[in-house]
Amino acid sequence: MAVFRLIFNIAWFILGGFVMGLAWWLAGLLCFISIIGIPFGRSCFVIGEMAFWPFGNEQINRRTLYGREDFGTGLFGTIGNVIWFLLFGIWLAIGHLTHAVACFVTIIGIPFGIQHLKLALLSLAPIGQSVVAKPQ
Repeated sequence: MAVFRLIFNIAWFILGGFVMGLAWWLAGLLCFISIIGIPFGRSCFVIGEMAFWPFGNEQINRRTLYGREDFGTGLFGTIGNVIWFLLFGIWLAIGHLTHAVACFVTIIGIPFGIQHLKLALLSLAPIGQSVVAKPQ
């Protein structure tokens, strides 16, 4: 199973994951311009790593993961997600959707397109989410 995951991750990286991972990291660098944006930037780098190697990882709500509310899963997380959506989220989602459509053209590209759709949804509202390894 780990061999298939590695093969899919390498193919993903070559066929579009590299571009979208760099887009996430660019958004992270832009977030680091202001002190308020530092938590956003850190999240961009974590999600950018997932955009480079998505197979074997998944996103999960921190409320579900830890069983309690925190700063990012409450009201401030919602406000942060609205700001994120307006500044970066919509553009990253459009990038992932464009790559997904290109991947869905071929049968072999369908798993890659599905991963792009998952990342597009994550890019709309990433605050309050965590990236974790899938259980094997």
